[in-house]
Amino acid sequence: MSDHSKTRNDSTPRQRLRRLRRTPALRDAVRDTTIPIDGLIYPLFVGEMEQPIPVASMPGVSQWPVQDAVQTIKDLSRDGLRQFILFGVTPDSKKNATGSYAADPDAPVNRVLQSVRDAGLDVVMHADLCFCEYTDHGHCGVLIDGAECTGGDPSVVDNDRTLANLGQAAAAQASFGADVVAPSGMMDGMVAAIRGALDDAGHQQTAILSYAVKYASNFYGPFRDAGEGGMRFGDRRGYQMDFRRGREWCTELLADLDEGADMVMVKPAAAYLDVIKGVRETCDVPVAAYHVSGEYAMLHAAADRGWLDLKEAALETTYAIRRAGADLIVTYFAPDLIKWL
Repeated sequence: MSDHSKTRNDSTPRQRLRRLRRTPALRDAVRDTTIPIDGLIYPLFVGEMEQPIPVASMPGVSQWPVQDAVQTIKDLSRDGLRQFILFGVTPDSKKNATGSYAADPDAPVNRVLQSVRDAGLDVVMHADLCFCEYTDHGHCGVLIDGAECTGGDPSVVDNDRTLANLGQAAAAQASFGADVVAPSGMMDGMVAAIRGALDDAGHQQTAILSYAVKYASNFYGPFRDAGEGGMRFGDRRGYQMDFRRGREWCTELLADLDEGADMVMVKPAAAYLDVIKGVRETCDVPVAAYHVSGEYAMLHAAADRGWLDLKEAALETTYAIRRAGADLIVTYFAPDLIKWL
């Protein structure tokens, strides 16, 4: 063999990696994680106020009057955003013990749904389905009799009495134009009850995005400012998941899938990447992850102090959620991401 036929190979794995990192074009060419804009879901808080009201703890986020919310959806859809999830902001005068206003035709969420459908917009409309924004006590369902007198017993919600109300609200949201109803209250049996109610009402094609894996998290504080759904007493640890338990998500997930969930949600997202990965590896339905208000607010707070670059940190966090396995990402950064990506 001549010397000319010999191939010298001084390459090492690290040298190969450095070569592929050398220019922006090369880095873009070899990336293995992308964020499709079609997979972003933008949350909107809609209410009966006359003007948009900024949420102090969530820069860039507002509570929207119905027509402003519809216009925002129109504008963002023209920019390429295709999915939205609605949360109601209910005046105290219309809250009650059962949260029945969620099914009322005059409820802002239902009015936005109807207006979007009347406008013929080619978007996917998700309707959050929980009663914390509609009850006068701030919990996610009907209370056990005398629960307010227990001194804050965390097991205050009567799970089974809440199921029929969830079905009624889901059927109403579907009738006004929801493509997807998204039960977030972590009631046992909620998916089966909602699927049955939807089918009985003729809404067999309405999908269910279940908050199947939702933790009793400290990162929801700013959301409660935005949705005005904070509790007057007690907490939600009796029906939401304990973040100290690393395996129970599988039981919750499989139960919702058995009941007919079309898609599943992990909430929060950034602090629960291991759970997102586990859920993705366990099921074959679309997996959503909610980059929640507290995670969003922390990035803004750090950026305001000059501790990080907001754009780069938001992109990195979103890529991490996607890399963990999320097909869909609910994020308040969605209007920015469609510009940055």
